[in-house]
Amino acid sequence: MSKQPYIINNSDIEFDQFKHMTIESTLQLSDESIKKIDNCRHYLDKKMSDNDTLYYGINTGFGFLQNVKIDKEQLEVLQENLIKSHACGLGDEVPKEIVKLMLLLKIKSLSYGHSGVQTKTVERLVAMYNKNILPVIYTQGSLGASGDLAPLSHLSLPLLGLGEVYMNDVKISSSEALQQNNWDPIALQSKEGLALINGTQFMSSYGMFCLTKADRLMQWANIIAAISFEGFDCVTYPFNENIHAIRSHAGQVNVASQMRILLQGSEISNKTKSQVQDPYSFRCIPQVHGATLDTINYVLSVFMKEINSVTDNPNIFPAEDLIISGGNFHGQPLALTLDFLSIAMSELANISERRTYQLISGLRDLPPFLVKNPGLNSGFMIPQYTAAGIVSENKQLCTPSSVDSIPSSINQEDHVSMGANGAVKCKRVIDNVEKVLAIELLTAIQAMEFRRPLKTSEQLEKIINDFRKVISFNDSDRIMHNDMIQSINFIQTYKI
Repeated sequence: MSKQPYIINNSDIEFDQFKHMTIESTLQLSDESIKKIDNCRHYLDKKMSDNDTLYYGINTGFGFLQNVKIDKEQLEVLQENLIKSHACGLGDEVPKEIVKLMLLLKIKSLSYGHSGVQTKTVERLVAMYNKNILPVIYTQGSLGASGDLAPLSHLSLPLLGLGEVYMNDVKISSSEALQQNNWDPIALQSKEGLALINGTQFMSSYGMFCLTKADRLMQWANIIAAISFEGFDCVTYPFNENIHAIRSHAGQVNVASQMRILLQGSEISNKTKSQVQDPYSFRCIPQVHGATLDTINYVLSVFMKEINSVTDNPNIFPAEDLIISGGNFHGQPLALTLDFLSIAMSELANISERRTYQLISGLRDLPPFLVKNPGLNSGFMIPQYTAAGIVSENKQLCTPSSVDSIPSSINQEDHVSMGANGAVKCKRVIDNVEKVLAIELLTAIQAMEFRRPLKTSEQLEKIINDFRKVISFNDSDRIMHNDMIQSINFIQTYKI
C-alpha cells in the first residue's frame, strides 16, 4: 500500500513514478487542479445560459448529428444517453491493472481544466480508483479515433449507477457498488458525457502497461542473452566498445556496455576459444537488442506526451473565452507507435528463439537437446518448438493495425487510427515475448551445467543459483510445461 497518495496537479507524470504505481496506489486532486476544474465548469455554465450558439457535443448531437440542436432542458439527458448508447464493447474483459490505469489517465486529462466537467465527477473517479472499484470494460469496440468511445463509455457507466464493476475482486452491479459506498449517481451536466468518453485513455493505458513491461523485459533479454552467450561458449570481441563507437546508435552502445558488465570476471568468457566468431544471434546482440531499446525509448517519448495531455473534444479555454472543436482524440500517434513497439519487441523473441535453437543443437561440446542419454530422453527438444510457435504467432500479430481505416458515423469520421486494436495485440505480443525469453532462460541455465566447473560472472551466477532454487537440473524427461511456467514466474517476480 502506498504511504502517500500521488497528487494530481499540472506537473507531468514521470515514467519512474508511473512504474511504481501499483494496483494499491491512491490518488488525490490538488487544490490547483480543483480550482482549474471549477473555473472551467463555471465558464461553461455561463456560456450555456448567456447565448444560443451551437457548440459541438455540448448542445448538439454527435458525429453526423452535429447540426441537431438540443434544448437546454435536455442537455443532461443528452450526456447520459451518450454514455449508454456508446457502451457497445465486446470481447474479453480488459485486465484490472489496465482498467485502473484508464481511471488514472482519465483523471489526469480532466484535471487540466479544459474539459468542462464538474469537480464531483472527477472526485468520484478518484474515489473509484482509491477503493479499487474497477469498471468492467471490454477489449473490442474502439476505432481509436473519436476517442476510445466504447471502452471509455463502459468506464463511465458506474458514475450513473449502470454497468458492472469489480469491487473487492468480485463482479457486482454498479448500482450495488454505489449503494455499498453510500454514493448517489452523478447527474451529468452539459459536455460531461463527451469529456468522459472522448480521449485516448484505452490506447494510452494499454501502451503504458506494455512499455512498463517492455522496460523490464529489455533488461531480462540482455541478462538471458548473456547466460546463453556463456552456455554457447562464445567469444566476447563483438562487445568491444571500439566497434560500437564507430556505429554509435544509443541502444547498441548501451546494450554492448551492459553485456560487458554482465560478463565481467567470467571464467568462461576469459578462457581461450576454438572458434573465430559466433552466429549472429550471439554476435549481433548489441545491434538487435539495441535497436529494440531505441524503439522503446522513442515510443515512450510519444506516450509520456500523450498521458500528460488533454485529449477530449471540444476543448475549453476560459482565459481566452474559447470553446473549440478539434481532433485531439485521434489516436494516430499512438497507433503508429504501438505497431512499432510490437514489431521491435517481437524481434527480442525472434533472436531469443534462435539462441535457444543453437543451444540444443549438439554444438560446442553440448549434448543434443541438453540432456543425458538423448534418444531415451527428448530433453529440451520441444520447448524450442513452443518458442518457435509463439514467435510465428507474433509475426502474424505484428501486421500493423495503423495502416487500416474504416469510415464511421455516415463518413463524418472518415479516417480512424485503429490504435485500439494495435494496443490490445501489442500486449499479446509482449506477453508472448516474456514466454519466449523464459524458455531461453530455462534452456540457457541447463546449458550452463555442461560448462562446470567453470563459472560465469558473479552477477549471472547469483541469478543462476536463485533460478536453481526454483527449477532443478533436468537429468531425465519430465513435464516441461511446469518448468516453463515456473521460468515465466521467475522472470515476473525476480528483482533484477
